Amino acid sequence: MSDGTQVSGSPVAVVDVLAPRQVLGHEVLVEGRIFDLVRDEVDLDHTVVHREYVDHPGAVAVIVLDEDDRVLLLKQYRHPVRRELWEPPAGLLDVAGEPAQVGAARELAEEADLVARTWHTLVDYYTTPGGNNEALRVFLARDLSPVPDDQRHVREDEERDIELRWVSLDDAAAAVLRGDVHNPSAVVGVLAAVTSRAGGWTSLRPADAPWPERRQQA
Repeated sequence: MSDGTQVSGSPVAVVDVLAPRQVLGHEVLVEGRIFDLVRDEVDLDHTVVHREYVDHPGAVAVIVLDEDDRVLLLKQYRHPVRRELWEPPAGLLDVAGEPAQVGAARELAEEADLVARTWHTLVDYYTTPGGNNEALRVFLARDLSPVPDDQRHVREDEERDIELRWVSLDDAAAAVLRGDVHNPSAVVGVLAAVTSRAGGWTSLRPADAPWPERRQQA
């Protein structure tokens, strides 16, 4: 029985492709501090539809591994879901023109008081493509050292109560599969790290690997 993955004996590549439809109209419904709620009028060739979505600058997350193959997770309150979630260090790409890895390094220093010498791109994904255009890149960071005491960031708001915990990568993956961990960057990043490790880390890409999905800021 054919599973649809081969044509004439050759594997068919599964690759997302850029295929924009014509936007006939664009309206900002709500202008926010970080992201906006917008409505587009879109020509789908056979019909015209209106689609509302969050216009988002994008974000980065960091799967941090120490020499004992432990991953760093942070417990942080997330108000929309009313829960404290275990997450990797992460943050918005809200500095115009900033390379993604530079933003990730800043978040690692601010949220975990750590500096990493070795950086790779681990995995890229869209967080909620049916409802917003947020593209997120997950880095793998290793070879760690602490931020000097006199250079540490003063954490505020939700970040003030962050709890840090080192967890074995296997235990973190098990927590994801049990349904105990729900943050998308933790789910995607931890499982990607386990998969990459099983393949000898050969899937890792350079930290500055092309990322065309990242929203271009005006």
